[in-house]
Amino acid sequence: MPRMPARLKLSRAQILAFRRRTGALDQRLPAGARSLQRAAWAGLTDSMPRAALLGLHARVEGIAPSALDEPTLVQVWGPRYSVYVVAADDLAIFTLGRLPDSGRTRARALDLAARVHVALDGSQSRDTDIAAALDVNGYELKYAGLTGTIAIRWEGARAPILWTVPPPAIEEAEATRELARRFLHVFGPSDHAAFASWAGIGEAKAARAFADLEAELVSVRAPLGDACLLALDEAAVRDPAAPGTGVRLLPSGDAYTLGITLAERSFLVPNDEQRGGLWTSRVWPGALLVDGEIVGTWRRAKRVLTVDTWKKLSPAAKDAVAAETDTLPLPDPGEGMTVHWN
Repeated sequence: MPRMPARLKLSRAQILAFRRRTGALDQRLPAGARSLQRAAWAGLTDSMPRAALLGLHARVEGIAPSALDEPTLVQVWGPRYSVYVVAADDLAIFTLGRLPDSGRTRARALDLAARVHVALDGSQSRDTDIAAALDVNGYELKYAGLTGTIAIRWEGARAPILWTVPPPAIEEAEATRELARRFLHVFGPSDHAAFASWAGIGEAKAARAFADLEAELVSVRAPLGDACLLALDEAAVRDPAAPGTGVRLLPSGDAYTLGITLAERSFLVPNDEQRGGLWTSRVWPGALLVDGEIVGTWRRAKRVLTVDTWKKLSPAAKDAVAAETDTLPLPDPGEGMTVHWN
């Protein structure tokens, strides 16, 4: 894809403010189906049980423990074959949009999907049972999800339940382009290589999507180098970088912290030691967002929240964190939370 002359220079503060605004992290959206769809615009990872539920809570008012049962939402094997919660109408974008154009993975996906449809015959079943019936490794069933004809339900304690959905009406190439639009709208200025890494697709496929979208993009100079931005977002990103307000407990793998390149992680958390505490070699903790900056990490064990802060918080900020903790949509019965500060 030919490079366009950079016409706009953006600061880190502008980009992070844009991400927070588009991600509904400065002000929660009102309760309702449209807000759920907007909160899941780039998908919400759910490979850690209930992570997507906490991601919704960070963005939408009135999220209950049963929010993932809303018909507006569905779970799929999304980018990098992780469990994602997406809007039901967007299922094909996060699945078919990642199907390779050719090759062994495509052939395997189409073959497995056809066999799964026959095995299920309109019913629902756990993936372990389907894998045994088809004599395949359970992980292989994730390839079948690339066809956009399979949905799942996974709650962490047991194997996912699978069922089939009608074939997508959207064409494959348009699904990929729309996935790229979602990526750019939520993450702001970026390039096709970062999109490929985030979506778990080949760079050639990602480059074609960006080339097809060229008329919809503007070139910008960002702290990480030249990048592309959706033209529809140019006015929003030009807005003054107002400081963020409030507290959010972002779950492990939240869309706001999911920049998976080392450069993206450094952009979001400049300090090496702090960055290592957020993106660990094992299970990632959640991120504590206070007034627009990540200032620490958190983990929860039942009704106890342990917070590791990277700087001294004011008494008001600590009170806000405690208040936010008490609103978490936890499925286990109980009243109140205890916060331990490190």
